[in-house]
Amino acid sequence: MENNIEVKITDSPQKVAKRVYKTMVNLIQESDNSRIDIALSGGTTPDLLFDRIAHKGQEKLDWSRIHFWWVDERCVEPNSPESNFGRAYQKLLSKIPIPHDHIHRIYGESVPQLEALRYGEEIRQNLNFRGDWPVFDLILLGLGNDGHIASIFPDQIELLNCNEICDVAIHPGSGQKRITLTGKVINNANVVIFMVTGINKSTRVSEIMNNHHDAKKLPGFYVLPTHGKLIWFLDPEAASQI
Repeated sequence: MENNIEVKITDSPQKVAKRVYKTMVNLIQESDNSRIDIALSGGTTPDLLFDRIAHKGQEKLDWSRIHFWWVDERCVEPNSPESNFGRAYQKLLSKIPIPHDHIHRIYGESVPQLEALRYGEEIRQNLNFRGDWPVFDLILLGLGNDGHIASIFPDQIELLNCNEICDVAIHPGSGQKRITLTGKVINNANVVIFMVTGINKSTRVSEIMNNHHDAKKLPGFYVLPTHGKLIWFLDPEAASQI
């Protein structure tokens, strides 16, 4: 693996969440920046992390500095059980004293293409830039069973090189539209963390880690921050085929 890539294997999904939380706290506490911009992922994998932040972060984190964004969102109402924002609100945001205007949700209920433009512009107006792309201090990612990241799926891998900050993706199974950060934004972050747990992710993890020829079909293979650090946090099941 390259020097700016770390792989950390822990005993359980709970330990993965604990170590990601500790890494996140250290990043925030060691930064001199007046604000920290963090992009959250959806799905069920971050739930344990959200619970830990909600219960442990009250005394450790300065919420006046932290801004939360999303790497992707399903095109649904925010109160839908499929909403990434809705899940994060239930598990985390409703339990912490973060200022309301520090929560930058994607409006999944809006017209998808217009919302991709609007959210991209909100990012453009708020974040620092490095070169042509905004800089998130931390992006949290999961890895799909098919190797997708955010809402960049293998059949839409061109979104990795899209020249927009955000774009519209279509889930290959359901046809559901989604809004997603694009690859150039993800790879411009200061720190990208993969949280990957479960035996059903082990084949994709092995392909990516071992530069298998099939890995080139996987969006997750192309997450390599240009100026930052990539950290993989895995449980033993996800790491079982490395």
